[in-house]
Amino acid sequence: MSRLLVVCGPAGAGKSTYARQLAAEMRACLLDSDTVTEPVVRAGMAMGGLDPNDRDSPEYRRIFRDSVYECLFAVAAENLPSCDVILVGPFTTEIRHPEWPERLRERFGVAVEVVYLWADEGERRRRIETRGNPRDASKLADWEGFLAQSPSTRPAFPHRFIISG
Repeated sequence: MSRLLVVCGPAGAGKSTYARQLAAEMRACLLDSDTVTEPVVRAGMAMGGLDPNDRDSPEYRRIFRDSVYECLFAVAAENLPSCDVILVGPFTTEIRHPEWPERLRERFGVAVEVVYLWADEGERRRRIETRGNPRDASKLADWEGFLAQSPSTRPAFPHRFIISG
């Protein structure tokens, strides 16, 4: 039976890097929210007259957040009958709900494990600066403000906790 692994955590914690390594080891399908939905989100943001690099504003969250995750879930559902799937995303709202892993188990009919990655603020900033992604410009321009609005609580359910860096 296939498994669903959810890799989550704050920006710069190393989610994508960790998940790529894990997917290679497990020979699993890797679905990273940034990779799977990026071209569509950029086009939609531009069509709406919004900054295509924005991923932190209330407008982005209202228009795209739920659809991005539903896209990941739909692709996961198509792959789970034949292989393990690793989902990568912040899932900042979902991790606050103790029943979320059980809802995923019911939805997909497979075992679910959540992996929460963490790195200290200095390491996260270094990684974000190093990756040079235009989507991170607003984070770096107001780092303290970004940290203040970034959730820093661990999931409200059993999970694997990894400190990266």
